[in-house]
Amino acid sequence: MNRISIKLATYFIVTVLIMESLLMVYLHQTIVHSRIDEEYSQLMSKGSNHREVLEDNFSDDTMRHIVLMEYGSERRVVIADEQFNVIIRSEGETKTVDTLLNRISSQEFTEDQVIEKNWKGEDFIASLHPYKLNGEHAGYVILFQSTDTIQSLVKKLNFHFMLAGLASLIILCLVYIILSRFLTAPLIRMKEATEKLSRGDFNVKLPSQGKDELGDLSVAIQKLASDLERVKKERIEFLASISHELRTPLTYLSGYSKVAMRPELTEEDRQKYLAIIDEESIRLTELVKNLFDLAKMNETSFTVSKQAFQSMPFFSHLYKRMLPSFNIKGIQLEMKSLENFEVCADPLRLEQIVMNLLDNALKYSPTGTTTSLEIEQKNDKTVIRVTDQGIGIPKTDMENIFERLFRVEKSRSREYGGSGLGLSIVKELVEAHGGSIEVKSELGKGSQFTIMI
Repeated sequence: MNRISIKLATYFIVTVLIMESLLMVYLHQTIVHSRIDEEYSQLMSKGSNHREVLEDNFSDDTMRHIVLMEYGSERRVVIADEQFNVIIRSEGETKTVDTLLNRISSQEFTEDQVIEKNWKGEDFIASLHPYKLNGEHAGYVILFQSTDTIQSLVKKLNFHFMLAGLASLIILCLVYIILSRFLTAPLIRMKEATEKLSRGDFNVKLPSQGKDELGDLSVAIQKLASDLERVKKERIEFLASISHELRTPLTYLSGYSKVAMRPELTEEDRQKYLAIIDEESIRLTELVKNLFDLAKMNETSFTVSKQAFQSMPFFSHLYKRMLPSFNIKGIQLEMKSLENFEVCADPLRLEQIVMNLLDNALKYSPTGTTTSLEIEQKNDKTVIRVTDQGIGIPKTDMENIFERLFRVEKSRSREYGGSGLGLSIVKELVEAHGGSIEVKSELGKGSQFTIMI
């Protein structure tokens, strides 16, 4: 995770530094050029003033006055004739001035202009201003200004920009530390949480990260941990229940088999024990079959193969198959179907659904009651209702009846013979068809299961 932190900091700092460097170079050049242009402008304005004064009152006193005006400043004045012969000049350094005069002496100038702009490589910048006497060109006023001021300004700008760059780097480092704390630190905690999950430790607690992507990720990991914890508990409970359910009939089978093998038993008692063994064998077979069905539903190979068939022949066949079992227990079984219509479903799975619901009604309904199987078509969907007058379901258990191995009457499970798997199988198969199942029940008065496929 430290790599992510370093990469994040590197990308962030490099990006910001590049943008900042470009911006600072642009600002630096803009300020320098603006200041130099200002110096050129001031130099040209000052030179023009001197020329105008000289043209208005040309005399030796005026020329001395012009030179005197620049005394003590960073500027030097040279007044020359039209052949660039010096008439008067300011005191001070003359080598640079003479070099420039020699260079331009062969040229002719008719208007004011800057004749030396190289402030980086020369000691002076210079402007030239031609003056006229009696309408005729008479000479030049040449103004020199030291570049020390400009170079000093540029040095100060460089220093301040370097200081700003260093401050920016420090600020970026602080931002990195903050990002590491508020961004990468939560990621590290989430990584540690996922490692705990991979080791089977689902006791993961992550602090709230707000309503951003990190917050969503934290909530997702927390939900995953809770779901895995719940699945783990359900698996343990499922295996414990399966172990109990299998152990009970096996205990009966083993115990009564040993009793039935006693030679001193009468034939009547032996038949009684053999009947119990047969009953427990049937119960064990049904339990294993239901578990096998659930296992198939959890495999990727489980599919629902829908096909179209007529409702009356299909449900009439199921009714005839189940009717003898209801008659033996003394329960009346009715089938209500107003019309024959086309059903689109997996016939084998739909038969399993209806058989499980009818078998539930048979187990949990007392003698003398009525169970009805009602089939109708509604909005191009098949609606199946199984209504019984059995023991009913308490309201507190309504949300749990479709859970595996859940039984409403655990203490009376052996009396009714339920394994707690039938309704979970029904729900799995209905949802595999893309349908829904609803239940209405009143304790002591019966239940109604409605399936819509």
